[in-house]
Amino acid sequence: MSLDIKVLSRLKLKSRMILILGLMAIVQTGFIGVFAVHYLHKSLDEQIGQRALDVAKTIAVAPQIIDAVQRGDSQYLQPLSLRLAEETQARFVVIGDKQGIRLAHPRTEKIGRPMSDDEGDDNAPALVAGQGYLSKALGSMGWSMRGKAPIFSNEGEVIGLVSVGYHLDQVENIIEEYRITLIAVIGASFLLSAMIAVWFANHFKRAIFGLEPEQIARLFDEQRATLESVREGIIAINNDGRITTFNRTAVETLGLADYAELTGRHISEVLPDSTMLEVLKTGQPQFDEEVWLYGHNLIANRLPLKQGDQITGVVSSFRRKDELAMVSKKLTRIQQYADSLRSQSHEYSNKLHTIAGLIQIGATDEAQALIGQEAQSHQELITLLREAVSDPVLAGCLLGKYNRAKEMGLHLIIDPDSRMLSLPEKLPREHLVSIIGNLIDNALEATWEHTGLGGEVALSMLDLGTDLIFEIEDQGPGVKEGDQEKIFEKGYTSKAKDGHGIGLHLVKQLLGNLNGTVTCELGEKGGSRFIVYIPKAQG
Repeated sequence: MSLDIKVLSRLKLKSRMILILGLMAIVQTGFIGVFAVHYLHKSLDEQIGQRALDVAKTIAVAPQIIDAVQRGDSQYLQPLSLRLAEETQARFVVIGDKQGIRLAHPRTEKIGRPMSDDEGDDNAPALVAGQGYLSKALGSMGWSMRGKAPIFSNEGEVIGLVSVGYHLDQVENIIEEYRITLIAVIGASFLLSAMIAVWFANHFKRAIFGLEPEQIARLFDEQRATLESVREGIIAINNDGRITTFNRTAVETLGLADYAELTGRHISEVLPDSTMLEVLKTGQPQFDEEVWLYGHNLIANRLPLKQGDQITGVVSSFRRKDELAMVSKKLTRIQQYADSLRSQSHEYSNKLHTIAGLIQIGATDEAQALIGQEAQSHQELITLLREAVSDPVLAGCLLGKYNRAKEMGLHLIIDPDSRMLSLPEKLPREHLVSIIGNLIDNALEATWEHTGLGGEVALSMLDLGTDLIFEIEDQGPGVKEGDQEKIFEKGYTSKAKDGHGIGLHLVKQLLGNLNGTVTCELGEKGGSRFIVYIPKAQG
């Protein structure tokens, strides 16, 4: 089979189409022809057999035949059977008694012998059941279609039978004529299919610039490889404005959401501000145009695609104007930290000024109370961590996250009933703090973006039973039910900014190494609740 495919692939498109359409025509016409011949053969056999049966029944009820059979008078029946065969154009008329012994036969040497000696038919339906029937058999006179009818006495008893046979040579001659016609029709169908294949192949090859299918496939692979290797973003649309081609660089440069679903989408849905539709309408190319898309300063070139004088689409290539965009993003993140620190500094400055003012006016008790309040909240956390968490690495991680929450103007609330005193020795501490740290970071960011200053992130820990259980609940926008599994996929993020979509994937991966699980559900305050289960039994 593979050899046939290789041989077929070496042929030109025109030759292949002629061969395939020709074979289809031969198979279809041959199938219909064989069915027609078979049906015709069967119909002619039935017609001839019915004619033989009708003649046999007519002869069987003739009074002179009945009398002669009762007497066993072969001398009378023999010439009569020959005359009847000639008059009915039958090949033979054979008459036998109730034992199936021939009383009349075209060959006189067969008279007196059983009718079953050369055809294997015991004539039971006629002699025993008294019914006429048809049979196709090879007898002493060749293949024939026979009709056999019982001969009844005046009292209604079976006293013999009549067998009338017609040769099938005429049927074969008719069938042979149809076979010749069928072969002619098959030949004509093949020639017609070949002509259609030639016309269609020529028309098709003009549309594909005379290329063979294998050449088109190779060019397609080369085009895809070229698109992916180019460092510039490339997007092409058809004459309906729908995306037909794009590369990964375009997706990454523009920060588009779904790489797999761009094909077939309208360009205005993906890039609302793009002028590719303008080029499609005017046919005027645009070179080195400076544009802003999705917050990026790009240099774009747009060229119309033409087939003859007709515009069939537009292709656009673009690149970032400078390579400082990534540095800019990092600076933006640093700026966010700076803003957070500035806010913290401002908060502490206000408190210091307040304390100083209280001291100046002599309100020392109130000043001490304010100072104690700040120290007390910090001391309470340290006491809670010392009593609830036995591992210093985990305790240090939670203390760091608590301080970061304060820097962001948020509150990290650790459930006072939390207990995490039974950490297994084989549990890698770096994995644990990476899992809990990433989840708390995500919760803080979601809460800060959705709720703002004063938002809360709740953490509870339990080491009862066979698992270590951590619950982190935020006051963010929550995760849609349909996305609660997708958020753990690499690169998936609901944030518009780059650099996200890694943390939760890392959490899932690390938990897999620890035979643990993580689930996401809606929290009581509308945010998200992440629940982590880590088995205490580590291999």
